[in-house]
Amino acid sequence: MATVSATAPKVLPGRPPGPKGRFLLGSLIEVSRDWLGFYQRCAEEYGDIVCIHLAHVPVYLLGHPRDIETVLVTNAGNFTKSADYRALARVLGQGLLTSEGEFWKRQRSLIQPAFHRQSIQSYAAVMTQATGRMLDSWEEKGERNIHEDLMRVTLEIVARCLYGAEVTEAAERVGKAMEVVTGRFVANASVAMLFRFDIPVLFAHREWRAIRELNEIIGSIIQGRRFSNQPREDLLDMLLQARDADGNPMSDAQLRDEVMTLFLAGHETTAIALSWACYLIAQNPDIETKLAAELLTVLGDRVPTPEDLPRLRYTEMVLKEAMRLYPAVWGIGRKAVKECELGGYRVPAGSNIFILQWRTQRDPRFFPDPERFEPERWREDPVRSGKIPRFAYFPFGGGPRVCVGAAFAMMEATLLLAMIQQKYHLEVVPEHPIEIFASVTLRPKHGIRVIPQRRTAGDK
Repeated sequence: MATVSATAPKVLPGRPPGPKGRFLLGSLIEVSRDWLGFYQRCAEEYGDIVCIHLAHVPVYLLGHPRDIETVLVTNAGNFTKSADYRALARVLGQGLLTSEGEFWKRQRSLIQPAFHRQSIQSYAAVMTQATGRMLDSWEEKGERNIHEDLMRVTLEIVARCLYGAEVTEAAERVGKAMEVVTGRFVANASVAMLFRFDIPVLFAHREWRAIRELNEIIGSIIQGRRFSNQPREDLLDMLLQARDADGNPMSDAQLRDEVMTLFLAGHETTAIALSWACYLIAQNPDIETKLAAELLTVLGDRVPTPEDLPRLRYTEMVLKEAMRLYPAVWGIGRKAVKECELGGYRVPAGSNIFILQWRTQRDPRFFPDPERFEPERWREDPVRSGKIPRFAYFPFGGGPRVCVGAAFAMMEATLLLAMIQQKYHLEVVPEHPIEIFASVTLRPKHGIRVIPQRRTAGDK
């Protein structure tokens, strides 16, 4: 593969190239119709840095790992969350994903211990037990929406691991509420980019009802723990016991925001990564055969444990490649505090910047035949070997704000995928439409309907 220079280009005058757009509206209509397709076309036509206009607001699209590393790592202190994160704050409040500055640093330091290696390994039994119950519920040749099943089981896992809460009965309520909230994200993000105000409650009744529903579920978890005299030594206990410099505990609002963030964001991304992985495996029988062979060799018929993870190399490779093609978080927004240089252009202070995992992770300069599902790309770490730049692949973000639960998510995804593929061959229902919905995450718009068929000795 040809190498791509990491040397910053010469500073050029004016703004980066980009589409002219429509009078007054710029590219607003094109973006609202198809975020991914429009951004992909812009990158192909104009290059590694593109300037588009959403009405009166310029937005810089970044696609090269060199510039992405500048924003996320090298000069991370010059960038805050972009305006569209206000749309997430409607649901998540000032949780870890949306907060900034010293407040964010304090919250991150409180939450980080729950995701240390020793802590997350203790969660493995919860993960495998919940998955076992899900698999036992599948009927032979009974049609399933595997995305719904995975959303439900990962919700149960994150609730039990981090908050000691049982949410089986609330899972359907959470799922329906999240459908409403994510369905509104595009509209809310657009308003947040264009205006300083949010969409009034008058025009978003269903969304606010969904948020109230989520608040009730989260509130019951917090209140139940407050009135309990049984310490559990989990994340919720850490948050309840935390004190600031003046000895004050976290307010109910702060607790709600952090619980909401990890409760919801912590399960959806894993469910989506697994959904796309199962879909891709079903479309590639040769890969499925290799995966089943590894699982038989390493596990036989027993349940996987954390000690098995180093030997489930092909399983991990399959997951990494699925997350390359379908990153659950497909874009990252930032806003420049001061004027800076990106891609050889001067970017003014206050500019909105959008980083595109979806585009960069499908760039043929870094991944030959990029649309092909090829787990062997990850046989050796391509970043460490120097085959690709550091930020050619970044499904969990990077820099100071890299996903706090990345190790938790990878362990969970590996254990769950191993158990699913160990027991079942999944056949995708042929007439069911598979369509990407780029909202907060990269969901399958209509789910992924499959017919599970229990593996026999000959299938393994």
